[in-house]
Amino acid sequence: MAGHAPPGAAADPAVRPHPRQGEFGFTVGTRLCRPDGSPALGRTGTITTPHGRIRTPAFVTVGTKATVKTVLPESVRELGAQAVLANAYHLYLQPGADVLDEAGGLGAFMNWDGPTFTDSGGFQVMSLGSGFKKVIDMTAVETSGADDAVAPGKERLANVDEDGVWFKSHLNGDMHRFSPEISMGVQHRIGADIMFAFDELTTLHNSRSYQVESLERTRRWAERCIAEHFRLTDERAHKPYQALFGVIQGAQYRDLRRKACLDLGALPFDGFGIGGALEKENLGTIVGWCSAALPEDKPRHLLGISEPDDLFTAIENGADTFDCVSPTRVARNSAFYTPHGRFNLAGQRYKRDFTPLQEGCDCYTCANYTRAYIHHLYKAKEMLSHTLISIHNERFVVRMVDNAREAIGNGTFFELKERTLSAYYAGKPDPQGP
Repeated sequence: MAGHAPPGAAADPAVRPHPRQGEFGFTVGTRLCRPDGSPALGRTGTITTPHGRIRTPAFVTVGTKATVKTVLPESVRELGAQAVLANAYHLYLQPGADVLDEAGGLGAFMNWDGPTFTDSGGFQVMSLGSGFKKVIDMTAVETSGADDAVAPGKERLANVDEDGVWFKSHLNGDMHRFSPEISMGVQHRIGADIMFAFDELTTLHNSRSYQVESLERTRRWAERCIAEHFRLTDERAHKPYQALFGVIQGAQYRDLRRKACLDLGALPFDGFGIGGALEKENLGTIVGWCSAALPEDKPRHLLGISEPDDLFTAIENGADTFDCVSPTRVARNSAFYTPHGRFNLAGQRYKRDFTPLQEGCDCYTCANYTRAYIHHLYKAKEMLSHTLISIHNERFVVRMVDNAREAIGNGTFFELKERTLSAYYAGKPDPQGP
């Protein structure tokens, strides 16, 4: 099943679906139409998993290490999140996938009874392995060609070969091996409802020739992931079915993205993740390329976005679900979202501002606490500030995507998009408070 296909060819159609794939489902609801009545790629839908349904479009909160940072799972549920995504790389290193398996899976381990996702660990293996830590450098396309790109002053900790990747743990420097089979084994033991195939992440610094080589390796790894996934599904027949999404790479090249969609779209994946290197200004274009080429009846997850303009662009161009760590990450630096933009609560003007973070917000934080109090917590280095701002930020993004889903249904999506983005990016000072 891991043989080479000629350039441009679809993947081996002889790979057959597994009988248990019927335990996972996706149905398309309302299709988005532009103001002139012409069809767009966006749509509403419903993903059905063993632990509940996800109404799409939906923002998936990130709980990297089986926790949404500083936020109780009960609070994540109350703020309206439909699903949580954890990271296979981090959970593999600590506490170990076997621990989660023994606990009854990710959801049971973290006291979350809704749907769960795990990414394959590929992003962390490659990004941390290149010394970029949280974010791989996705700039300077014109300087592409550094196929062994490493962050300045850092040691390369990950090395790719045909079988997989050797990498050093960022925790203690121990050497570890990830391959398609190992990633599938780890994710099956973690037990999320939706998993992602192990892929090679490239950057915009990589040459086109390397992008082509990497794309083929990711295709071969995808076939191996499916084979191991089906084997483990049979071996673990007493466990709920776990869906497997293929990951579409191809950087900023239309022909490579299309090839990836045709190759992986011909394989029996349950859905697809759109990942890899792309420039922000090309996000809509690339998501549109992929949505047009992927099977219509399977969900599409866009990895790593939460900015309002990115969310509306992705939804318009056919993405169904999204995840990003940004709402809680910026909260730990006192940044909070409002309809008028993002502001920093560390500012002195908030010391005597006894209004909520956002007037009219229905989150727990805004119902119970003031800017002045949370400003005090932040200045006093009290961790409760992280919790309260994170709850608000997550609710803000979840609600924005929920509103976009409702607007597709009632035909007001483009009006909502214009109104929301005009207010958010107006660049004006925070109009609320003193």
